[in-house]
Amino acid sequence: MPLPAAVVVTLALVASPSAQGPVHAVRFGSLWDGSRSVRDAVVVIDGDRIRAVGQGDTAVPAGARVTDLRAYTGLPGLIDAHTHITYIWDRTPGTRPRGQRRLPAVTVFLAQENARKTLEAGVTTVRDLNAGNDMDFAMRELTRSGAMIGPRIIASGPGISARAGATPDPAAMAAQVETRLNAGADWIKVFGSRGGFDVVDGAQTVTADEMKAIVDAAHARGTKVAIHSYGPSGVADAVRAGADSVEHGADVDDDTLREMARRGTVWVPTVDHNRYYIDAKDEYGFPAGAETALRDYIQRNLASVRRAIALGVPMAMGSDAVYTMFGQNTRELGWFVQAGMTPAQALATATTIPAKLLGRESDLGRVAPGFAADLVAVEGDPLARIDALFTGVRWVMRDGGVLVDKR
Repeated sequence: MPLPAAVVVTLALVASPSAQGPVHAVRFGSLWDGSRSVRDAVVVIDGDRIRAVGQGDTAVPAGARVTDLRAYTGLPGLIDAHTHITYIWDRTPGTRPRGQRRLPAVTVFLAQENARKTLEAGVTTVRDLNAGNDMDFAMRELTRSGAMIGPRIIASGPGISARAGATPDPAAMAAQVETRLNAGADWIKVFGSRGGFDVVDGAQTVTADEMKAIVDAAHARGTKVAIHSYGPSGVADAVRAGADSVEHGADVDDDTLREMARRGTVWVPTVDHNRYYIDAKDEYGFPAGAETALRDYIQRNLASVRRAIALGVPMAMGSDAVYTMFGQNTRELGWFVQAGMTPAQALATATTIPAKLLGRESDLGRVAPGFAADLVAVEGDPLARIDALFTGVRWVMRDGGVLVDKR
């Protein structure tokens, strides 16, 4: 699968994400550093870390290599808290995105396309929730070493789910946590309900006791838990069980939202992924009328988000990107603004909030001394119009290496 010429040039210039050499000064017309805007900003980078943030010519160290991005708005590298980066479709005629069979190594190789498109959207870190055959672990290691160009990957391995018709068994669920962690998972993912693609009924499949057993087992090992639930009962049980984040969800009641705000449970509502399924319904071959249920779910999902914002629930941007959705990762922020957030609040859901969720608030999500040198240059001003981010990313750095340059 040939790469676009611009990307080939970038790959030729960057041997690994941790670029070495002289101190690098990156200049922006305006920089949103994760909390405030800085005009005529200068970010000084030493290796893979930010050394200083200043303003104007005097902030450029003598002898520094300078990248002039003063035509653009700078942002911290963005975080997508819910992806499926190994879900790849090679577009072979006569096939659909789902159901292709191939060797895991082939999938990992082809999934470089998803990784590239994710970077081109300004996303430098993803939390990937559900992949088999160690494929997400392989991509995590390859991108970490620089052998594959892509975002930093926080990987869960296969999600934990209940077999249809099985008797609830909290102990067996807890044992699955040990299996996942011993295999190398960074997070635990739980499928607490039905829901995905054109199915949005949200029927709960994992009991409250099973959720609690999973969370307790994971927390005992110092690992966090994300629980997928399309319906309100599963969301409520996930919150009470102590989940660190809840994925999806519609018709969530105010008492549950208040409890999320009290506990600091992060909600990753993934509103936009159902918009994507409507747009891509012909690719998937969804049955006629499927878009009606998807549109209805979007509206119920969005109504819950509006109430969550008012009640102070922490939220993180999660695209739930699969197959042909990569590159559209940040469009979730448009729904957050529609639901009542300011653009700056929406950007926080892709920077500071998910950084804290990942336990990386001291090195991701901000542009500040000591933080990872993850930077994004956007044509336009996302703080004025959030949709500038959707098509305006022109340059991306991760760990001090320039991985995208489309100026």
